[in-house]
Amino acid sequence: MSNDDKAAVDKLHKVYGQMKDELGRVIVGQDQVVEQVLMAIFCRGHALLVGVPGLAKTLLVSTLARALELSYKRIQFTPDLMPSDITGTDVLEVDANSGRRSFRFVHGPIFANLVLADEINRTPPKTQAALLEAMQEQHVTVGEHTLDLPKPFFVLATQNPIEQEGTYPLPEAQLDRFLFNIIVDYPSETEEKEIIRRVTSPGGAAVTAMMTANDIIALQDIVKRVPVGDHVIEFASKLVRATRPKDASAPDFVKDMVGWGAGPRAGISLITAAKAHAVLRGRFHATTGDVAAVAAPVMRHRVITTFNAEAAGVSSDDVIKKLLQTIAPREELVV
Repeated sequence: MSNDDKAAVDKLHKVYGQMKDELGRVIVGQDQVVEQVLMAIFCRGHALLVGVPGLAKTLLVSTLARALELSYKRIQFTPDLMPSDITGTDVLEVDANSGRRSFRFVHGPIFANLVLADEINRTPPKTQAALLEAMQEQHVTVGEHTLDLPKPFFVLATQNPIEQEGTYPLPEAQLDRFLFNIIVDYPSETEEKEIIRRVTSPGGAAVTAMMTANDIIALQDIVKRVPVGDHVIEFASKLVRATRPKDASAPDFVKDMVGWGAGPRAGISLITAAKAHAVLRGRFHATTGDVAAVAAPVMRHRVITTFNAEAAGVSSDDVIKKLLQTIAPREELVV
């Protein structure tokens, strides 16, 4: 990395600490969730936030958009939502003077830097698929026209893990488009008391913008240039291949508990996220410890457990944790 890149990484490390403090004025706790969302953003990735209602998932995303000075739109997914409600549509207009008719494209809410897809599993696959092109290609096709989305562009989607009746689970092809599957858990006892105190008190904290869209694009390029040793790539590849029950390197517990393992995109995501993990800590290279630190959010939605595993209460997180114990990283993680 050049001296300019190192200076930018140092600056980001300092700004990251300030940003956590700034977000802490509105969001109580959830430090790990905030970090993983920021890592997804600096990796040009998308994130799926899974948690029960009332854990401030929507508030977190909207607050983050203000802290990063990004345009923000929220889409509430419902069973009657249509693809055009997301992408936009052509409307027929009549000129008041000439009486001439013409079509004008009205941009949908997808045209924003940060898009919150709230309860994404509540809408049919036809509408869910409207996000696929936007997430992967960074543009939208409407009729004969292909329109570029603003840069940077991220989709942060939420899911409620409790109510599954009348929902449409995301297909594996679309789940694979998400860099991270982030678990938003209940707050601690101390955090919950502070949440109650803040929400029931008058007034609210304002958030100061810490970055701009151009700053984020520059940092994304720097993250891309973070060097990674061959042994780190080998560790990531070995970890991903070990999740596939038909692979010769898969441990016996994987063959018993996993139906389908992670694909090649998981390895790419592990290395990309490991780079961002290192940069947020002010380091200029990614280690196997960084890969291990991001393994759960990267792979939990890419490792499909068997019925026997579900019956025994074994989750994909349990499989990943056991794999990390079996294939231990070479370096200790520097937090």
